[in-house]
Amino acid sequence: MPHRTHGTGRFEPAQLASLGEGCVLEEGVLVFHPENVHLGRGVYVGHQTILKGYYQNTLRIGDGTWIGQQCFFHAGGGLTIGARVGIGPCVRILTSTHREAGRDTPILFSPIDFAPVVIEDDADLGVGSIVLPGVTIGRGAQIGAGAVVTADVPAYSVAAGVPARVLRMRP
Repeated sequence: MPHRTHGTGRFEPAQLASLGEGCVLEEGVLVFHPENVHLGRGVYVGHQTILKGYYQNTLRIGDGTWIGQQCFFHAGGGLTIGARVGIGPCVRILTSTHREAGRDTPILFSPIDFAPVVIEDDADLGVGSIVLPGVTIGRGAQIGAGAVVTADVPAYSVAAGVPARVLRMRP
């Protein structure tokens, strides 16, 4: 089965679905399907981050959110990041996974399932954390460095580990 290019990811700010005042997009940021990417006011996107929009669904980032360097966000299933969210360098957020199709089908060619990810306002994702499809991270929740988030995280909780587990509630 031949593969095809997804393009370079190079974009002009005017191609974004919406771009709030005061946004900073550092050198090397790539945006795919910019027509489905919405950035609120005062969003910072660090060097070499990839915003992988998709031909369906949207990627929305709320006002005042800070995104570190070398992050990868996939929005095929829909991705909503709230306002004032802190996202450390090298964070990965995924919204699709390959379905199990049996041993006779290579995983690469098995059907793809999509599920939205929601990161609510005021949350914080530690460096190198990974958020898997279908997860909601509640308002003000804190995710530890290197955590792999496979299930919803309640508002104002602290979660860490692989897989991530709630350790405590924030005061």
